[in-house]
Amino acid sequence: MASCRFPLLGMAGLLVSVSASAADPAPPATAPSTAASVGLFVYAAKGQDAAQQSKDETECYGWSKTQSGIDPAAPAPAPAPAAAAEAEKKGGGERIKGAARGAAAGAVIGEVANNDASEGAAIGATAGVVAGGRQARKNRQAQEEKAAEASAANADAAKAAGQQQLDTFKRGMGACLEGRGYTVK
Repeated sequence: MASCRFPLLGMAGLLVSVSASAADPAPPATAPSTAASVGLFVYAAKGQDAAQQSKDETECYGWSKTQSGIDPAAPAPAPAPAAAAEAEKKGGGERIKGAARGAAAGAVIGEVANNDASEGAAIGATAGVVAGGRQARKNRQAQEEKAAEASAANADAAKAAGQQQLDTFKRGMGACLEGRGYTVK
């Protein structure tokens, strides 16, 4: 009976060693450095250790932020309202205008054609409403196209301005780090 216990103890020891190796934590992932978060590559040219480099990067980030007035970690400003929303507020009134023009023209034609200005005005007003609606749709489509073009142009300009600000910030941070003995690219 004693011989049966030893193989079980051997198996238990094997299981313990397998589970212990599976529980070993993986090495911690390192967070990107402050310089790397803005797209800078920094080399410690004078042999600075990692702690000193981290401290210098953090200080130079703050210095560049103060000098340039730019914080890459801050959210971008909200975009301006679209031109289409402004056009919608103004309203077109094309149908009303069309009805008035049609009624006036119909009254004149009705008076000349059959001496009944009111009948001509009613027909002209109806035609004017239809024509005004068609014109309203055309105007709305043109405004939407212009708004889309303006929005695209504004987005491109905002992207270019944001990139220019980031480049300015990076030049400042790079100058600070180079002054502390780092090579920056």
